[in-house]
Amino acid sequence: MEFNKLADALKALGDPTRLKIIALLNMRDCCVCELVPIFRISQPSISKHISRLKNVDLVTEKRKGQWVFYSLNREQLEDIGFSLNHLPDFSLEFDELEKQGLLVTCE
Repeated sequence: MEFNKLADALKALGDPTRLKIIALLNMRDCCVCELVPIFRISQPSISKHISRLKNVDLVTEKRKGQWVFYSLNREQLEDIGFSLNHLPDFSLEFDELEKQGLLVTCE
């Protein structure tokens, strides 16, 4: 991998919000509307963080009707030597969203 691309990817991962987004996407694909209640920040702020991750190819998007689902680009993470094995488990956040009826399925 090119040195500058590696530096940009590592900078993107250096932000706590973006790192948590990576951890959440490690568990399941998500749309921005699911991330807003977890982070308790605005939709435009979440979208900006996602955009930063997309710009360095760590996150990809898939459109399904009106929804846009984001997922990890695991190959890119492997290329930069980033291990997903040590990320925290955020199952409780998804459980809470499910209880509130805020999870969206991409199927």
